[in-house]
Amino acid sequence: MAGIVNYVKESFEELRTNVTWTPWAEAQRLTIVVAVFSILFSLAIWGVDSFFAKILSYVYEIVLGK
Repeated sequence: MAGIVNYVKESFEELRTNVTWTPWAEAQRLTIVVAVFSILFSLAIWGVDSFFAKILSYVYEIVLGK
């Protein structure tokens, strides 16, 4: 158990002293960029999915004669 506690302490110490953190303003900017591209990508996938759904619906109407 002491090994785990020591590991956690050393991990936090390394995070505090040895890790170079991104400045807060840049982190906010990058978060916004990721959010915008995620929304655009999801809208593109939704559009392609809707397009293929309509095409398949049309093909099924032709094949099944309904």
